[in-house]
Amino acid sequence: MTKALIVYGTRYGATARTSEEIAEVLRKEGFDVRVVNAKEEKVRDIAEYDFVIVGSGIQINRWTGQAEDFLKKYGKELAKKKVALFVSCGSASDIAKEGDPDPIGRARSKYLEEKAAEYNLRPVALGLFGGVYDYNKVPWWGKKALEAQRTRIEATFKETRPGVYDARDLNAIRSWAKELAQIVHP
Repeated sequence: MTKALIVYGTRYGATARTSEEIAEVLRKEGFDVRVVNAKEEKVRDIAEYDFVIVGSGIQINRWTGQAEDFLKKYGKELAKKKVALFVSCGSASDIAKEGDPDPIGRARSKYLEEKAAEYNLRPVALGLFGGVYDYNKVPWWGKKALEAQRTRIEATFKETRPGVYDARDLNAIRSWAKELAQIVHP
């Protein structure tokens, strides 16, 4: 049985749920999967895993510190393993910023391709998924930027509870995980 590790960093919970969706699909495909929230648990060793997935939420164009720390700590080992990277971010949705004709392409390059190159990784796959817009948890400094997009966000995404809009496509996440399973363990 292929052993897989999913390590993620999250700020508002979208990446946690995305990680669980990926794990559920991989388990159905016969993988032995461990999911780790890097903020709550430290991974001591990755030698036993055949496949490692690292995910992060994005805020102010940055990965979470915990996911970044994991890449720093295990970068050399990850370069020798089958690896996939994914991010949860608003840029993955159809809410394009004014003047940016390709927000999805830019986000893929900046948050995934550049991150893989930074750690000399050759991922088998890169996943770019929507995040969750949570007006209740946004820090004061982020409210202005997010407020400018509020009308478009409200019109585009489902409000899952007051002030919270989910921009993730769970079917796309599941499809990506199924493709991963075929790549890693055909």
